[in-house]
Amino acid sequence: MRHRHPTLRALLFLLALTGCLSAMAFSSDSSTKHPAANHFPLKFKRHDFRAYCYNTIGCEVIYADNNFTRLRSGDVVSPPPPSPDYREKWGLASYGGIPNFPAPAHVRWRSLDGVFHEADVDIGAIFEDELVRYSVPNDEIRDGAFPGPGPATDPSIFLEVNDRTISVFTRAFIPTKREQIPGNKFSDSREDLILAWTKTY
Repeated sequence: MRHRHPTLRALLFLLALTGCLSAMAFSSDSSTKHPAANHFPLKFKRHDFRAYCYNTIGCEVIYADNNFTRLRSGDVVSPPPPSPDYREKWGLASYGGIPNFPAPAHVRWRSLDGVFHEADVDIGAIFEDELVRYSVPNDEIRDGAFPGPGPATDPSIFLEVNDRTISVFTRAFIPTKREQIPGNKFSDSREDLILAWTKTY
């Protein structure tokens, strides 16, 4: 029996050491990790874009070398907005990843009275500071959603032509700490539409 004691002691030591290592590994893996703090102000270097025409004749919007209203040009009459809350149904802009900033958007159209209009809307001047526009208080934005000093997100920019008025709106996806609709776990974000610029011609 005396000859087995050193072996038994070594085995017990190894088992104890293995247990300690396992405990250390478990402790390290299960430790609470705090997300990085958000970096404010939120800025962007690219953006998404979409154009809408209402109450117009032959509406054409050219931006970033794209005709965003090719189906509205010529003598096509664009109808009025479909509902009072039509802008809330826009969602996010469909043409993505445009580097800041191309030449101004070139807009040609006729208002409902038949008068021809032409305008250059300088998106780069409107968003010269490259700041993301949003209405969520900073302390309600989910921790770690926008870490680091780099670009935060690609916001959506919308150009709307409605009769004689051009308006530019923006919308950004902002994760929130709390559910915006209590009980709906998929509502932990906001995408508020914000008016950035408007002019009547």
